[in-house]
Amino acid sequence: MDTLLIIPVVLGMTTAAAWDLKTQKIPNVFTFLMTLFGFVYHGITSGWSGLGFSAAGVGVGIGLFLVPYLMGGMGAGDVKLMGSAGALIGAKGVLMASVMVILAGGVYGIILFAMNPKYTTSFLRRLWLTFKTFALTRQFILIPPGKDEKQPMLCYGVPIALGTMCYLYLKITESNFIQELFGFQFSL
Repeated sequence: MDTLLIIPVVLGMTTAAAWDLKTQKIPNVFTFLMTLFGFVYHGITSGWSGLGFSAAGVGVGIGLFLVPYLMGGMGAGDVKLMGSAGALIGAKGVLMASVMVILAGGVYGIILFAMNPKYTTSFLRRLWLTFKTFALTRQFILIPPGKDEKQPMLCYGVPIALGTMCYLYLKITESNFIQELFGFQFSL
C-alpha cells in the first residue's frame, strides 16, 4: 500500500473522529475531501479502473451503513465517512474495514455503558420490560428513556476511523486475521 494513500487516510479519519467527539457531527468538507482524494489518487494511478475502484468503494461503504442511518442508529456524516473510506480503500477494503468498525463500535458501546452506570441500569430495566411485555402480550413495545434521562452519545466516527485504520494495519502487515476469523478467503 502506497504511503501517499496511507497518510491522507490516517489524517482524514483521525480528524473526522476528533471532530465527531468534539461536536457530534462530521462536516461534509472532511468526507468530501477524502472522497475527492480517493477518486483523484486512484484515477491518476490506475485510470478508469481506479475510478471504478473508488466508485465501488463509495457505493459499498454507503450501502453498508445506510440501513442503520435510516433506522436512526447513526448520523448521515457517519455514512458519508464510511463512503469516503470506500473511495480510498475500495469495495473489498471497506467491506473488511466494516468488520473492524462493528467490533470497535461494540467495544466503544460497552465502554460508554460502563462509564454511565445510571443510564445502563435504566436501559437494562427498559429492555427487560420490553421483553417481558413481548412475552406476555406478543406485542413488541419499545419503552423510551425518560425525558430528563441523559443518554450517552456514541460518536460513530471514532469506530469508523479505528476500524479503517485497523484494516490499513492488516493490509500493510499482510495479515489474514479477518479471513481466518470468519473462515473465508480473498486477498486484501
